[in-house]
Amino acid sequence: MVNANSSSVKSDFKNASQDLLYWYDKMARRLPWRLSPDNRKKGELPDPYHVWLSEIMLQQTTVPHATPYFLKFLDLWPTVQDLAAAENEDVMREWAGLGYYARARNLHKCAKVLAGLDKFPNTIEELLKLPGVGPYTSAAVGSIAFDLPVAPVDGNIERVISRLMTISGDGSAAGWAEDKKEITARVQELVPARSGDFAQAMMDLGATVCTPKTPNCMICPWVESCLAKKEGNPEDYPAKPKRKPQPIRKGLAFLAICDGQVLLQRRPDSGLLGGMLMPLSSDWAEGREYVVLEEAPIGADWKHVGQARHVFTHFALHWDVYVANLEQKPDLEGEWIKLEYAMEAGIPTVGKKALKLV
Repeated sequence: MVNANSSSVKSDFKNASQDLLYWYDKMARRLPWRLSPDNRKKGELPDPYHVWLSEIMLQQTTVPHATPYFLKFLDLWPTVQDLAAAENEDVMREWAGLGYYARARNLHKCAKVLAGLDKFPNTIEELLKLPGVGPYTSAAVGSIAFDLPVAPVDGNIERVISRLMTISGDGSAAGWAEDKKEITARVQELVPARSGDFAQAMMDLGATVCTPKTPNCMICPWVESCLAKKEGNPEDYPAKPKRKPQPIRKGLAFLAICDGQVLLQRRPDSGLLGGMLMPLSSDWAEGREYVVLEEAPIGADWKHVGQARHVFTHFALHWDVYVANLEQKPDLEGEWIKLEYAMEAGIPTVGKKALKLV
């Protein structure tokens, strides 16, 4: 692990920020929420609503996956006031497929707070008070939307700085926690006057060049400065603790079908997949064997049609799917939706996997 003091780090990498910005001016990705470097040099700043919305969407997903959602949200709700006035169910429906649905609930809650303010918060302290906004998002919005002298630090940026400065502990959880603190401190020392462009340049570098596997060092603006490259082993950085195998939970899904319609139920607002429409289901548990007749919502001729498998953050789900064709609709809570429209009803990915087995 690097233990250099601040002055030596600034001295060793004094040109790193300008080298990165020079590269970014030529190679910046064109993204719908982003202003070009040329426009920013003219003193323009992006719409903070666009920056905030994109940053929430980009958590735990990729730019290609998030971009259509971003454009769809702007088409439906062009301003934060429009988003605040939307029905929660509409927001959850349009979010379906992006995952991590607590983000959508916080997004809508935050929009309502923002709509009641005179202006978009433009300090880190004010941004951190918003629902769903933590240290990373506040730094991202603060630097990109307002050129505050801070740098956001996500997984991509941690990897880039770990390699640049060969910051690496012993691969333990405690060692990685210390590495993250040091990386965050070192990034802040590199922040130049163009902090917004610097933040986005770091994001682009980690996403397109300094990738986890087979980094393209020959086109990297930091190839001459990178200590890991000089050692010849950039892929060894950072030394993170090995992930434990994910636990597997099992459960049963029940697709009740009548007159070409399927019954879906909305999950409670809090908890996993909160507020989302889903097929009827048993609970999900580890190491449990289920008896279909005991778990089924009604007595019917339930036929097994396959297993839907899905990976959540902390566990994997193996969901056995059963279908029953009913002559009349039972007295059960939920919404009956035509099968041909069900996939467009705002169902999360795991629910769509179950429906695809019909």
